[in-house]
Amino acid sequence: MALAIFDLDETLIHGDCASLWSAQMGRLGWVDSESFLRRDLQLMDAYGKGHLAMEDYMAFSLEPIAGRTPEEVEHLVGPWVEDFIEPIIFSDACKKIAEHRKAGDRILIISASGTHLVKPIAERLGVDEILGIELEIKGGVYTGNTVGTLTYREGKITRLMDWLDAEEENLEGAYFYSDSRNDLPLLRKVDNPRVVNPDPVLLAEAEKAGWPIHQWS
Repeated sequence: MALAIFDLDETLIHGDCASLWSAQMGRLGWVDSESFLRRDLQLMDAYGKGHLAMEDYMAFSLEPIAGRTPEEVEHLVGPWVEDFIEPIIFSDACKKIAEHRKAGDRILIISASGTHLVKPIAERLGVDEILGIELEIKGGVYTGNTVGTLTYREGKITRLMDWLDAEEENLEGAYFYSDSRNDLPLLRKVDNPRVVNPDPVLLAEAEKAGWPIHQWS
């Protein structure tokens, strides 16, 4: 049995859940749709190019839920996942998860998105274990801040190593599937890196290293 690790956005789903949730917050009237989504697009473009400070994006994207209870947000995220995320789940991703599950592998999703989004999406994929950006809760409401190491770039390794220690697991024979140059640190750390619909930088690195390249639809 090995560990099968999956990135989420643009790997398991055809889109970025944080940006899609930003659009949903516009529909809910929590933000001014035009200006908020314009800024979201600018920040996500920087993310795609590897230029984004994730702390900046999280401070921006979490501001609309500050002061709201986790229960209120969860109540609205559930239907959003059903309506907007389920239709963009890659069928090939579902097949690969099933393949690893049949092999007896332990499946983990590790994402640079907030756990308030990652957890319900993972549940729709039948995956129980996740690592994502943790949100701070005080007085029963979200503060708009994050907690601990962000699961982004090298931060994914930090959080994963802590998780491995806590679970008495290891990376022997582990797989990691990702689409993004931002995940190169973790891809280089596992025995079985797998590249999915890669961005140009990751594609070049994968071809140079001889890593398997998947085109999922």
